[in-house]
Amino acid sequence: MEKLATDFLIFDEESGTYIEDPEQAVRDDVEKHYWRNVIRTVIKDWRLYVMLLPMLLVFLLWRYFPMYELLGCFKLTEDAKTVADQYYSGFSYFKTLLVGEGNTELSMQFWRAFRNTFLLSFYGLVFGFPMPIIIALFFNEIRSNIARSIYQVLTYLPKFMSTVVMTSLVMMLVKQGSDTSGMQPGVISQMLTELGMLSPKTAYAGMLNNPTFFRAIYQISGIWESAGYDSIVFFAAIIAISPTSYEAAQIDGAGKLAQMRYVVLPSILSTIVIMLITRIGSLLHIGYEKVLLLYNPNTYVTADVVSTFAQRNGIAGSLKGLASAAEMMNNIIGMLLVIGANTISRKASDVSLY
Repeated sequence: MEKLATDFLIFDEESGTYIEDPEQAVRDDVEKHYWRNVIRTVIKDWRLYVMLLPMLLVFLLWRYFPMYELLGCFKLTEDAKTVADQYYSGFSYFKTLLVGEGNTELSMQFWRAFRNTFLLSFYGLVFGFPMPIIIALFFNEIRSNIARSIYQVLTYLPKFMSTVVMTSLVMMLVKQGSDTSGMQPGVISQMLTELGMLSPKTAYAGMLNNPTFFRAIYQISGIWESAGYDSIVFFAAIIAISPTSYEAAQIDGAGKLAQMRYVVLPSILSTIVIMLITRIGSLLHIGYEKVLLLYNPNTYVTADVVSTFAQRNGIAGSLKGLASAAEMMNNIIGMLLVIGANTISRKASDVSLY
């Protein structure tokens, strides 16, 4: 429907004529000089935009450009040809993974890896997600700034170690022993043996060689590595709470635990929900580096995840199309989890990512 000129004008009773609405004039001026204002802002804050360049390059080179290779999920893999020149194969790789068409063994391995991926992520969500919140609450109760700074540095430090260093430490702590060479098991293995929680035979065989212990080792080492660093977000939300809220709770007779329950946790609930949604979104994304360094053929039954399945079959096994299909399925499910968690959160608490 066409708009008339009077839709943008107002009647001036004094002059008896139509004049331009001041608010509309401002909007017109903003639209007219939009790009000039954008360029002026960029020139003014050019240092900030220069700092954004490395991040943009990382996203372009490692996030967007590799999307072209996703076509390999639907193409017959031929190393001599580019992905664009390869022949279309339809959903054959997905059929192999889902129903075992043409290769039942690969399908069984994929579903085992998918189950392990979900279980490792779910255990990390249940046991790992609350730990940063608890650590942030403890940091908030430390009155000495010096002591709190020392504790924070000690808890943040593991995050700044490389994955190789972290896994090497874990392997040393639970390493296997040898009766012939006189080498003792790792410190953790010896301690659990002394407490009667681990048999000497298992300790000497190595906890990382036993599939029963892999998930526990993975989760505990993950909490040790990242819980302190992840608490930064929650601690920042806690220190932003107004002191008057604590004073009102103290007047009502609330102790420390009551203040945490009725003042701190409700105040940071929106932060918790946002972080929970992002954590659910990455529920099926497990960094393959740590698993790759810790697992071995003896522990595939509980340690093999989708990423290591794709790495083992795509690089070592030359089944690139199959590996790409496995990763794509993993990513699609992760996207659906984000959408579902965000929708539920928006309906239940009016807090969401978008």
